[in-house]
Amino acid sequence: MSPTYRAAGTDLVMNISPLGLVELADEEFEVHGPRLNRYAINWALYLGHHWSHRREVGEHQHTSNFYRAFTDYMIRFTFGKGVRFATPEATGAIIPEVLHKVWEKDNYREAVLMEMAQQGAVSGDAFVKVAYEEPYVDPAGIPMPGRVRILPMNAAHCFPEWHPHDRSRLLRMKIKYRFWGTSLEGTRQVFTYTEILTDDTIEEYLNDELIDSRPNPIGIVPVVHIANRPVAGSPWGLPDCQDIISLNRQYNEVATSIADIINYHAEPITIITGAKASQLERGAKKIWAGLPKDARVENLEGGYQGLKSGLEYLELIKRTMHEMVGIPETALGQVQPISNTSGVALSIQFQPLMNVWEQKTTQYGLGIHRINELIIRTVAVKEPNALTWIDGVNSPLEPDQLEVLDPRDPLTYYTEIEFPPPLPLDKLIVLNEIQAKFQLGLESREGALRLLGEEFPKDKLIEIRDELREDAVADGALALIKTQIQSAIVAMTGMMTGPDGEPIPAPPPEPMDVTGDAVPDVMSGLGQQSPFPEIAMAEEEIRNTLLTKAYGTKLPQRSVARPDA
Repeated sequence: MSPTYRAAGTDLVMNISPLGLVELADEEFEVHGPRLNRYAINWALYLGHHWSHRREVGEHQHTSNFYRAFTDYMIRFTFGKGVRFATPEATGAIIPEVLHKVWEKDNYREAVLMEMAQQGAVSGDAFVKVAYEEPYVDPAGIPMPGRVRILPMNAAHCFPEWHPHDRSRLLRMKIKYRFWGTSLEGTRQVFTYTEILTDDTIEEYLNDELIDSRPNPIGIVPVVHIANRPVAGSPWGLPDCQDIISLNRQYNEVATSIADIINYHAEPITIITGAKASQLERGAKKIWAGLPKDARVENLEGGYQGLKSGLEYLELIKRTMHEMVGIPETALGQVQPISNTSGVALSIQFQPLMNVWEQKTTQYGLGIHRINELIIRTVAVKEPNALTWIDGVNSPLEPDQLEVLDPRDPLTYYTEIEFPPPLPLDKLIVLNEIQAKFQLGLESREGALRLLGEEFPKDKLIEIRDELREDAVADGALALIKTQIQSAIVAMTGMMTGPDGEPIPAPPPEPMDVTGDAVPDVMSGLGQQSPFPEIAMAEEEIRNTLLTKAYGTKLPQRSVARPDA
């Protein structure tokens, strides 16, 4: 379904192009026709087609696309900081790694979220399909592993069928669109592709001919529908800027009229009375003389009286559009004085926009939760080993966490979706609050990291502990070198460094123990066998690490001459 240049509400031309949908059944058009019309109107406006007619060549036709500016701002405001996933404690060692692999490695999370958000913000409905791409060998002979795909789809290509008494239950999904291809005769032609998905089967058709039929491996329709802004009693959603369509068009019409007034005064019409224009030389810095006695030459004036009121009306329309959408005028780059407005004051200033953000995050949070459920179902069928904890791949296993997840357990598929606050936070104020909670014993380190926006606080804590451990080993290696250097200096000079940094005589060496009754040195205890094997192994590892850090390894070295040497 592709909108043409003509996109007026009462004169919408639905151009059924070779790449659009064709031959919809009467029942399908009765059910889906109104929303397809709405999609066409909104996409036409988003793409800048605001006029239902063309002016003559050379006539200015002003178009300010506030519809797209507001829509893009709302998309970035909602999804600009991405989303975070939280899982129950029992599945916390496995599911985060599964979701990270699918969203970050198998798919590009930011691009998927932005495409999904754009479909929803413009069309009012977003459809996302989850599918599995089997392993294959590319033309270069490189084997490519299987992966789970997250596919945002064109809402105009999707024809869902819900349960008549439960709209949250999708019974059947038909995906239909056209594409260019090469026929068996080698000519280019348009093909119609249709895919029908149910809980039991998946069928694919090409030009109404069945080309593939297979069981549905996950037992549920792998498509999620997200209503951008829900409407009570309707399965369909509304776009973000539905209410400013007529205002944006009116703004462009008034702006075009103002541009005409300015153009008429910049290049006014010249009225000649009692003479012929052919007798007068045109151009700047020209002098006309010898005109007839009653001749008169003057410029047509008037019309500029409405310029001021027209500009005021434009400002009124623009302010009304901002109020209808909920985006403050300062959000789109309006010049404002520099201030140190606090985060709370900024939230109050952006309260209408925050109300819209809360509504959208509720809808998309539920949709992404269902997408994650389809992802885990697909992984459980296609890559069952991914639901088993693997040392070195998954995060360390906690006492309350499961080592193997059961695909029959509903807890395996449960995730929580968190949208980071879109407005900037006062980090210093947050840190002061966290410090006060620490002093009162009301906050943990993991909770503090969550307040600071850390997506994986447990992994961050492990990273901090590892870094502290590495720093302690490095400091110990440096202390070992300093101690041995000091011992060498004392042996050669008989002097040692005092507390103030000045050299002082070294104390005389202790007499040798000839009876064997002296107390052994504390350091000598490191060489004795510990009654606990684990402690002995840890001490041996510490000694080896310190020696390696201090003096390096004895591996052979090889130098390669540089070409410029």
